[in-house]
Amino acid sequence: MSADMATALDRLISESDIRAVLARYCRGVDRCDLETIRSVYHDDGIDDHGIFVGRGWDFAEVVVKSHLDDSVMTQHVISSPLIAVTGDVAHVETYCVAYRWRQKREKELLNSVGGRYVDRFERRAGDWRIAYRIWTRDWGKIDVVTREFPREGFNNATRDRDDAAFLPVELIGPGWRR
Repeated sequence: MSADMATALDRLISESDIRAVLARYCRGVDRCDLETIRSVYHDDGIDDHGIFVGRGWDFAEVVVKSHLDDSVMTQHVISSPLIAVTGDVAHVETYCVAYRWRQKREKELLNSVGGRYVDRFERRAGDWRIAYRIWTRDWGKIDVVTREFPREGFNNATRDRDDAAFLPVELIGPGWRR
């Protein structure tokens, strides 16, 4: 294999690995899974969400506690990651829309916020993780929920390992229900 081909292949594999880390972050936050969130940061990685600036591992604890305290459910939708890999460092900008269904004083609220993750990923010992993350907020709104879409008849999400996403692959299919 030529040197150019090897470089191109390494870049493609790196981009795929980085996309997997981004998706794992969203799953961890939405399932309130502390260890999954921590797995996306290097142990000295920093997260700057504006309202929180510190180690990513500490941010994981803050976000899980916050979401379990007053959120019914959250969902992070990411798209269009721009990934520029240079050796063992990558600059990544990823668009995100996050929804947080909350209960506050007899009201149900749906917080929606759009923004971007601006990340510096580093590959250490072959493992791509976030070394520094900045969350930039582009817009946000809060809606009062006057009526919830009916839950009956759907496979409703849970915020733990009982969620369908954690099923062993061999159980995904007819009769999967626990």
